[in-house]
Amino acid sequence: MRLGSIHIYPIKSTRGLQVATAQVEPWGLAGDRRYMVVDADGMVLTARDHPRMLAVAATAEGRGLTLTGPHADPLQVSPAPGTPTRRVRIWNDDVDAVDAGDEAAAWFTALLGVPARLVWLDDPTRRPVDPDYGTADDRVSFADAYPLLLASTASLRRLNDWIAEGAVERGEEPPEPLPMTRFRPSVVVEDVPEPFAEDRWRRVRIGDVPFRAVKLCDRCVLTTIDPGTLTKGKEPIRTLSRHRRWDGKVWFAVNLIPDGTGTIRVGDPVTAEE
Repeated sequence: MRLGSIHIYPIKSTRGLQVATAQVEPWGLAGDRRYMVVDADGMVLTARDHPRMLAVAATAEGRGLTLTGPHADPLQVSPAPGTPTRRVRIWNDDVDAVDAGDEAAAWFTALLGVPARLVWLDDPTRRPVDPDYGTADDRVSFADAYPLLLASTASLRRLNDWIAEGAVERGEEPPEPLPMTRFRPSVVVEDVPEPFAEDRWRRVRIGDVPFRAVKLCDRCVLTTIDPGTLTKGKEPIRTLSRHRRWDGKVWFAVNLIPDGTGTIRVGDPVTAEE
């Protein structure tokens, strides 16, 4: 098995960047989801409810970001040193983060049509991982719950086969295969011996960096949004509900917690223990 691709999402719920190498930090890949967008009350906003977020690209620019979107000129964002933190909420977690300023707030408000502000997690040690699946020392940035998400091309091929078979059963033309970007993985593994083998993995090594595989990923409506057209459909939730549903949820990919730090590169060997 080998590492086929690496993906970083500088701002939660915006477009991902595919990179050739990445530094693994205790809370995830360097530069991954250290920013997020919140509403007037400090609650996280995501593309689940605001698909236009998927049209935003953010790239590193010095110690900040350059934002590009379909609604306004590009904007450079760089939180000022010493800016006081404010309390924000991501799901069940209250976290102190730095507000990125009024220009960024106006930019995202114009994009989404609701009051919005961009915040930066200046200290990624503040947010612990769910203690049911991690240790007291495990931390996560503004990712949903865990530092990294691993998916395999073998599982995606099987899922696309199921989708095509279901379309034929309904008398429909099989759709174009879903791309891996629908699932927003951090790392994608190729040459896995069988589909969904990652369900059974407990420890994974990518290159020289070890990880724990702590929990399968339950999937939400975000996977049904085409990141190119921003339109919603029924797949892959419809097909996952048929083939990968238990405990009242549907499942695809596995969450990882680093057990070390270092650099990972596309092409690195991947090994796993069940």
